[in-house]
Parts: sequence; C-alpha cells; structure tokens
Amino acid sequence: MDRERFIAEIEACSGMMYRVAWSILRNNADCEDALQDAALRAWEKRGRLRDERFFRTWITRILINACYDTQRKRRRTVPLDEIPEQAAASAPDPALALALEALQEKLRLPLVLCYSEGMSYEEAADALRIPVTTLRGRIHRGKEQLRKELSEK
Repeated sequence: MDRERFIAEIEACSGMMYRVAWSILRNNADCEDALQDAALRAWEKRGRLRDERFFRTWITRILINACYDTQRKRRRTVPLDEIPEQAAASAPDPALALALEALQEKLRLPLVLCYSEGMSYEEAADALRIPVTTLRGRIHRGKEQLRKELSEK
C-alpha cells in the first residue's frame, strides 16, 4: 500500500476511529493520542495487511489495542460532562448516549461497531477478536441493558 492510498484510507476511517476510541477512552486528548498511535503502528506494519479490502477491520483492531495501551498507562476516569460535541452528536437521543456510556465496555463496543459504525457482525467480531456467536450474545445483552436503563427513565 502506497503512502497516498494509506492516507486516503485513514482519512476515510477517521470519524469511525474517533468514535471507537471515544467509546473506550472517554477523553478527547487520550483519543487523539490513540488515533495517532494507531496510524503510526498501521503505517509501520502496513506490509502485514494481506488484503486491502479489510483495511477498516485491520485498523480498528490496531486502534483498539492502542486504546487499551493508553488505558493501562493512564488509569483514570472522566466525568460524563466532559463528553466532546463530536461524540455526543453521534447519538441523536441524549438519554440513549448516557445509557450507552453506562454499559460495560465489552457490551458497549460491539454495539458501537455494529450500529454506529455499520460494521457487519463478522467485521466487528474480527476487530474484537471474538467469535461471531460471542459478539451476538454481547449485542443481545447490551440491548437488554439499554432497554432496562431507558425504561427506568
């Protein structure tokens, strides 16, 4: 993959990457650091990408790993009032956004990848390195918890 193609792919995925990073890190500065880290790692390892059709899944996995690295380094919490406009705008309903933020990461991330980012179950399962059946179960449990949370309000 040449430089121009790589840059075009990164730019095409940048919104999705930010939202995925935000769903894990919940801090604008950390998200930006993780995005830069992921882009650098992807550039350095671009030779390992076997099929360019799977760039989106591949970069998502690299980004998730970069986010986990950032989490391990920082270990801090961020109040909900610090949600930047870009992340808050992804959910049309503020109650839904708050309920989604309240979910455990392992339930929230599959929902974000499949419903916010439009990934197929197979793509999301590959990005998360879990079987499709596990992904389906997490999506089901996540939806149930969202229903319960939203019905209480």
